[in-house]
Amino acid sequence: MCSRRAEKTDADGAPGFGSFKTWSITGRLTFLYTLSTFGMLLVATGFLHWALTSNLEREDNQFLADKVHVLRAILGERPADSSALEEEVKWEGVTFRFTKYYARVLDRHGRSLIETSGMGDVLAVSLFPSPVGVEQLPRKGVSRALAGRSYLMMAARARTGNGRQRIIQVALDMSRENDLIADYRKKLALVLFLGILLSAGFGVASARRGMRPLQEITRKAQLITSSQLHERVDAARWPRELTALAQALDDMLDRLEDSFGRLSQFSADLAHELRTPINNLMGEAEVALSRARSAEEYRQVLESGLEEYARLSHTIDSLLFLARAESAKMQIARETLDLRQELETVREFHDAVAAERGVETSCTGDARIGADPTLLRRALSNLLGNALQHTPPGGKIVLSATELPDRSAEVRIADTGCGIEPQHLDKIFDRFYRADSARSANSPGTGLGLAIVKSIMSLHGGTVAVHSEPRRGTTVTLRFPPAPVRRV
Repeated sequence: MCSRRAEKTDADGAPGFGSFKTWSITGRLTFLYTLSTFGMLLVATGFLHWALTSNLEREDNQFLADKVHVLRAILGERPADSSALEEEVKWEGVTFRFTKYYARVLDRHGRSLIETSGMGDVLAVSLFPSPVGVEQLPRKGVSRALAGRSYLMMAARARTGNGRQRIIQVALDMSRENDLIADYRKKLALVLFLGILLSAGFGVASARRGMRPLQEITRKAQLITSSQLHERVDAARWPRELTALAQALDDMLDRLEDSFGRLSQFSADLAHELRTPINNLMGEAEVALSRARSAEEYRQVLESGLEEYARLSHTIDSLLFLARAESAKMQIARETLDLRQELETVREFHDAVAAERGVETSCTGDARIGADPTLLRRALSNLLGNALQHTPPGGKIVLSATELPDRSAEVRIADTGCGIEPQHLDKIFDRFYRADSARSANSPGTGLGLAIVKSIMSLHGGTVAVHSEPRRGTTVTLRFPPAPVRRV
């Protein structure tokens, strides 16, 4: 039971010590801040401890080296002055209150001639290191622990004024300094511990204060609902580290608002487009059932209903195609196509309608493209059918193919129809959009043809553009990317 609770706590990023990736950002910042502070304090306290011990050691060695130098001077300059030697050896160490200093002078056979009182009971002659030469000054002594106390020892040779050899042994009791260092070490450990606690506290406070803007962004984002997509996080008021996040949220809200708006408009347009044929079917059925009718009359009602059924079927088919085209999973089967031949095929298919309307159609140019033949013909058919609907008798429609220097290709469908007003040009590719009554009157279309053309061009990685002048005509330009090169 306890282990499960601990695992859950770690996984949720709460106080547990699970994976660092599951920790909260405040916990991470606090941990990293505390760890860095601990590292700096550890280096600082270690350096201070080293500095203190090395300085004390250097001073102690210099102190003993000075004593060796003084004793050499007394033996060399005043060999017969026993009082000066006795004062330096026997009484010098006694005068120190807190430092215990010992000195001893031996003859060349190692017998003690004079030493500090009580030195023989504590420091035997054999415990000292080998003496350095007469001309050498000892630099560093030897530390030894004896009976729970620590001593620093030096030994050096000396020559008296009458040419005799002497050995000088000096020692310093280091116990007091060791106690001082131990106490200093405890204080450094206390400083390190308190420093970690304080850094952790400051880390938590700093992290929470630093995370406050992110919490405010979160609260502001939580207030945004589907009915309040106009609200924005406002990237200008946040710290620089959060500006990119706030801008991304605002961009996302822009896209969501646009998508919701398009979805709402699409739903309204779809309901309108479906309601019209359904109402027509219901009206005709009600009229037909209002009284007894002949078989021929019922046949006419059914024939009329077929037109509405075809309109519904065409609308649904177009919507399903658009839904599939917008899916990232949809793949197209590209083939290398003769664009002039494809234009001629589409033109011939609409030739009867063009002749009936009294519109002249023609094809020019030549090019090769890599495209899905079914989708290409559908796009061309939609554009040519749209041009035929809005070109008056006696007008012309020209379908042209052009291969550009970069091996891309352009298709242009130019008509001499009524044209489109400038304010409608950026909306004509929207679903169910009708420019105006001049172009939509008596039009059997569903308002999805140009939207399908745009989706087909997006699937091919191409573009579609429209240039139109009212009462002079419209030109739609399809640009396809370069056809893939086949290696033999």
